Amino acid sequence: MMKKLILVTSPPACGKTFVTKKLAKAIPNCVYLDKDSLIVLSKQIFVVANQEYNRSSDFFEAEIRDYEYDCIMEIAMEALEYNDTVFINAPYTREVRTPGYMENLRRQLLEKKGAELIVVWVQCDVEVCRQRMIARNSDRDTWKLENWDEYVKKLDFSVPTGIKNIFLFDNSSDDKFKVSIKEAVKYFEELK
Repeated sequence: MMKKLILVTSPPACGKTFVTKKLAKAIPNCVYLDKDSLIVLSKQIFVVANQEYNRSSDFFEAEIRDYEYDCIMEIAMEALEYNDTVFINAPYTREVRTPGYMENLRRQLLEKKGAELIVVWVQCDVEVCRQRMIARNSDRDTWKLENWDEYVKKLDFSVPTGIKNIFLFDNSSDDKFKVSIKEAVKYFEELK
């Protein structure tokens, strides 16, 4: 069986955490990683830099964002030394639309870890996303909700193209989730 790195991706508040945790419970003996676990460190960077906590700011984009992604990917690469299946729950919204990034990651995984890359794109209606963001009531979403029209213009909810091994997970409703979770588990089992 080939090792797998499974990126569960989508814009924020589409249900990545819920979906990834359910998938991880359904796939025996896997590693679950969540980029949000790094937020405690990122918040401290805002404090030390005397910057307002705003994960949509120019400061975040320039000084924090890419390092969070690099960090979670390094942890995942290390985890592949000890386990066959590693999930990363993170938006990766730019990366999945950058063919060079995805191809380089695919090549690194194969050459260094003997692993394949699988992308799960969590689909969700924009309004459902907004309602979930309101419901989760997280300080990381304050600016986003206060500036919703400006924020949502930056997002691309369309399915990324040109990705080998992509699974579309419809998380727009409970019924669609139930269908998608069964299909996803079957999809992963067929990749063995």
